[in-house]
Amino acid sequence: MTSEEQPTEPSRGGEGGLERRIAGGLAFLRRRLTGDYEVDDFGYDEELTDQVLMSLLRPLYDTYFRVEVKGVENIPSEGGALIVANHSGTLPMDGLMMQVAVHDNHPAGRHLRLLAADLVFMLPVVNELARKLGHTLACAEDASRLLEQGELVGVMPEGFKGLGKPFADRYKLQRFGRGGFVSTALRAGTPIVPCSIVGAEEIYPMIGNAKTVARLLGFPYFPITPTFPWLGPLGAIPLPTKWTIQFGEPIPTDGYPPEAAEDPMLMFNLTDQVREQIQHTLYKLLVQRRSVFF
Repeated sequence: MTSEEQPTEPSRGGEGGLERRIAGGLAFLRRRLTGDYEVDDFGYDEELTDQVLMSLLRPLYDTYFRVEVKGVENIPSEGGALIVANHSGTLPMDGLMMQVAVHDNHPAGRHLRLLAADLVFMLPVVNELARKLGHTLACAEDASRLLEQGELVGVMPEGFKGLGKPFADRYKLQRFGRGGFVSTALRAGTPIVPCSIVGAEEIYPMIGNAKTVARLLGFPYFPITPTFPWLGPLGAIPLPTKWTIQFGEPIPTDGYPPEAAEDPMLMFNLTDQVREQIQHTLYKLLVQRRSVFF
């Protein structure tokens, strides 16, 4: 029998691969139905995040925003670290995309635990999904616990000031608060990794703020964009901008004495250093990009 007449083996990605996926899916459903899965003290469900929630976010990340990631090697392979990023875009999609960027690109497959505002945990459905994704309240106690457990923690110190700023102020960093994130990193002795995100500012160009409506709804702002609320639900579709997420060189904190976390001047200087590094990288990425959409 010649080599041309030899029977061919089925490809590994064929029926066998499909059967494994089906078996894995059924096993996942069985664990869900029987409650045989783990959730940590904060409500984080790693299996659900990996198997379902990341899969739902990935089309936005890969196809819609076409996120390009740089400097992921600056994130430690193990142990705690605090990733500090700019915040923008009217709705907090930048945090979710940063979470996918770390999950899908880090060689060690690390997970990013985001610190979120109180409002996130007051909204029905959003509250549950945020907890399952590993988000927790943006307070020093929760951040310290996660860092001491060796987790990657993400924080966006601009908060609503950055998220809801006018389109005219895009890529101009707002105040970073009083440096609480620096104090938390100093106490834990974990490095601070600056992160710059370009592309989120243009997904919902905020040209106005209906403050009266915001007060009635209990929101920090109520955005008016070129498409919302004029087009109704269609106006809530983000523009398909091209994103870049760059992780900068880590700033070590383990060389400082324990009392350093109480030194306001040191906290101010480190906060300013992180802020300036993020701002400088933003300007550099903006100069390099060819187009908002391509």
